Amino acid sequence: MKTERIDAEGLTLKDKVVFINRVAKVVKGGRRFSFSALVVVGNESGIVGIGKGKAAEVPEAIRKAVEQAKKRLIRFPLKEGTLTHRIIGKYGSNSVVMNPAPKGTGLIAGGAVRAVFEVAGIQDVVAKALGGHNPFNTVKATLDGLSNLKDPDAVLKLRGKAEEDPAVEEAG
Repeated sequence: MKTERIDAEGLTLKDKVVFINRVAKVVKGGRRFSFSALVVVGNESGIVGIGKGKAAEVPEAIRKAVEQAKKRLIRFPLKEGTLTHRIIGKYGSNSVVMNPAPKGTGLIAGGAVRAVFEVAGIQDVVAKALGGHNPFNTVKATLDGLSNLKDPDAVLKLRGKAEEDPAVEEAG
């Protein structure tokens, strides 16, 4: 599903650092260290994005990652703080199984998947990361699943079953 570009200007976005990696490059004089940061941003009501930044210092890497994440925002449907239906997101060898949960269940998800749900505004969900546990690929698999979520009202319209009043159906 191809999503339209969302402008981050008018949104109040919350960011969360998922993973920071220190990389050493061996040169003649010794080792040169740099850092890569994986960050997720979201408005806590159905908009989320991911970004990766690399720099010599950690704060600069995080800043670059947040900047990139704001350019890659996606919108997905939410239903009362949970997902609209069960979905499996895939990226590489990673897959993330996401199930909607009743109100009060909380976030039952680990590591990178939990960070995405927190900034996305999902309060009740049960999720499991399968395959590899590389945080970069796990976050991308989670976003793949969220971007493929369907809005129940839109599906009803596609099927030609427009929203009808339940009282009318019972009487007829």
